[in-house]
Amino acid sequence: MKRIIAPLVLVIAVAAAFVPGIRMSAHSAEHKECSVASLDGSFGFTSTGTLLALPAPLAGPFGEVGRQTFDGQGNTDATATISLNGNIKQLTIQGTYVVNADCTGSMTVLISPLGVTGHLDFVIDDDEAEVRAIATGPGTIETRVYRKQFERGHKGD
Repeated sequence: MKRIIAPLVLVIAVAAAFVPGIRMSAHSAEHKECSVASLDGSFGFTSTGTLLALPAPLAGPFGEVGRQTFDGQGNTDATATISLNGNIKQLTIQGTYVVNADCTGSMTVLISPLGVTGHLDFVIDDDEAEVRAIATGPGTIETRVYRKQFERGHKGD
């Protein structure tokens, strides 16, 4: 009986020492608050999906890669290369964004030369180093993943 109790007491003691620390770490990470200033700097991004609302021959599947900069005050601009149903276009993007305390947000962008306004919902992830977004406009199936290019204060921002 003593052989069973001693190891059991040791396991319980070790668990009691580690579990509160794990729970406290998870708890503090859950409550980080974001603001518009949380989205600041330059991000490389990729997006894929299907555009149904464009005229032929552009409607259909697409892939895009680009660089988007967020100024930490609610303004954004980007340049990108997109393949629209196999047709390559160079894009410029300008818009605005808002960030909620729970690190979700939304943006509205004007995409030139297509003359299209896009609406996206997003979530800031990975300690502000990544953003994941989905288009919310009719006729658009699109997801985007943004990854921070440089640390804050880097001359490339």
